[in-house]
Amino acid sequence: MKVLNFGSLNVDNVYNLPHFVTAGETIASSKMEKFCGGKGLNQSVALAKAGLPVYHAGAIGNDGQMLLDLCHEYGIDTTYVKKMDAPGGHTVIQVDESGQNCIILYGGTNRMITPAFVDEVLAGFGEGDILVLQNEISEIPYIVDKAYEAGMKIVLNPSPYDSNLASCDFSKVWLFMLNEVEGLQCTGFSEPDKIMDELLRKFPDSRTVLTLGSAGAWYCDRDTRVFQDIFKVKAVDTTAAGDTFTGFFVASILGGASPQEALRTAAKASSIAVTRKGAAPSIPTIEEVRNQ
Repeated sequence: MKVLNFGSLNVDNVYNLPHFVTAGETIASSKMEKFCGGKGLNQSVALAKAGLPVYHAGAIGNDGQMLLDLCHEYGIDTTYVKKMDAPGGHTVIQVDESGQNCIILYGGTNRMITPAFVDEVLAGFGEGDILVLQNEISEIPYIVDKAYEAGMKIVLNPSPYDSNLASCDFSKVWLFMLNEVEGLQCTGFSEPDKIMDELLRKFPDSRTVLTLGSAGAWYCDRDTRVFQDIFKVKAVDTTAAGDTFTGFFVASILGGASPQEALRTAAKASSIAVTRKGAAPSIPTIEEVRNQ
């Protein structure tokens, strides 16, 4: 079994502020830092730090060498990362004094994925392999269709949720990883039980992990429904919390853990990540999680 994460790679520009900028306001930042990020890269780092060998597929621009360097540092295989002579994906992230964040995302090369490139990548994978996806790259519906045809198991984090997902066949998804906002967007319901019930009604062969921030997280499939509370810590930066949760949950499940055990491991990993600044650099190792 091979694990492929087909996802975004971004340079994150992080600004520390007393509060989020409001309309018409100019505000001074006390600090500015650059980090490697993107939901795709963050989840690949989390998978790798959780002990799972992972291939990353995606596209970087002419400012993307630091992203490749980070992948190599954590043992992520970049055979399927394409370099383009174009602006790469990047973000502008505001972090307030409580550690909360808001993000402006520019897709850049992440939105230049073509069907031909998808075919080239997926030719290296097949029956029983795992595909992890987010929605920060182009051609997600095409990737889902082709991966399903190849017999891959698809893990989808439908974030950010937008109209590009309207033509995506969610019945082909093996595991949904989503928060309460994405749950509402997928189902029309805001209550956790109703979100899970509706996803199971629509996609009875799927599994769902529903994260609820400080209210914990749920796992459900047609036979099981389990809950995991958070590990309370003082948050510094929540940027990569969800991506950390995804990576550690997927790695745990693929390693043979029960859903309850996988939720607990993912919750521990996320609790460590939010105490550190940045996206990918904040993600802990499996050893740190075990020692928590």
